[in-house]
Amino acid sequence: MAPTKTKTKTSLPPFAALRAFHAAATHDRYKDAAESLGLTESAISHQVKRLEDFLRVPLIDRSGSRPKLTDTGRRYLEQIEPALRQIQAATEALLPAAGRSTVRMTLPPSLAAAWLIPRLGGFEREHPEINLQLITTTRVIDLRRDQMDFAIRHGKGAWSDVEAVFLLAETAMPVCAPGYVDAPTESRTEKQSGGLPADLLGERRLIVNANFPDEWEEWARAHGIEPPAPNSLITMDAMEQALQLAESGHGLAMGRRPVVDSWLESGRLVAPYGDADPTGAAYYLCRPAAIQPSAAARRFERWLGGQAKAWRGG
Repeated sequence: MAPTKTKTKTSLPPFAALRAFHAAATHDRYKDAAESLGLTESAISHQVKRLEDFLRVPLIDRSGSRPKLTDTGRRYLEQIEPALRQIQAATEALLPAAGRSTVRMTLPPSLAAAWLIPRLGGFEREHPEINLQLITTTRVIDLRRDQMDFAIRHGKGAWSDVEAVFLLAETAMPVCAPGYVDAPTESRTEKQSGGLPADLLGERRLIVNANFPDEWEEWARAHGIEPPAPNSLITMDAMEQALQLAESGHGLAMGRRPVVDSWLESGRLVAPYGDADPTGAAYYLCRPAAIQPSAAARRFERWLGGQAKAWRGG
């Protein structure tokens, strides 16, 4: 008589409970979590409680006005989310492309308007099956919590919990409306070795981008000329506002490539003092660390990398 095989009880929780917990943990309210899964709020609550009973630990703190993750719940979410993303990516790769997949990305408004959006027509023609959602903001968003596939961030590439890949170098130079600045002459003022007047920044009104309050001082030091006087500065909240004010003939703004490129190409602005200099910062494509991107996200990432390479001239 053959020996009886002992069945080993699985330690995996019910998948419906996992999905409900993930939805509840990544939304502020049970109502939003329920809508994301097409369930009722009571169903979400029931499935989360089912998971807690299975694990024998509380995952959600219900003592406040809104439920929030316990420390254990937060750690559990961080550990299961990569697996859930991988299941989603593997499933999307096998399913027929009957519907449109969604890719979500956050990026600075200035880069979206001036660089990315003019190029999106090509992506939509190549990939009509992908619905791209852009969230424009200057805030650094938690990609895992807000369920973002990507972010384009400005900086030096050092952010926690993301994988950052270099995309675009940033360079900067003064720009103004055509005719606002005449070519400097030897008779007007003494020049430094770089060929610019020593008191250059004292002669014109300067427009400052509030996101980069020291940009004119840094440019002056790099070119060996006197820094601007505080009373000669006009501060604007965003780069687009600074460029628009310069286009109207109200002063010099610091133009940052690639954002300022379209202004220069159209002739709305000119760079009277020569080529742009590196700022030390760049734009990076970031995605959540240790999470497998979907098939649609990988296609968008390849396309975006190709666009950045073409802009760099590579």
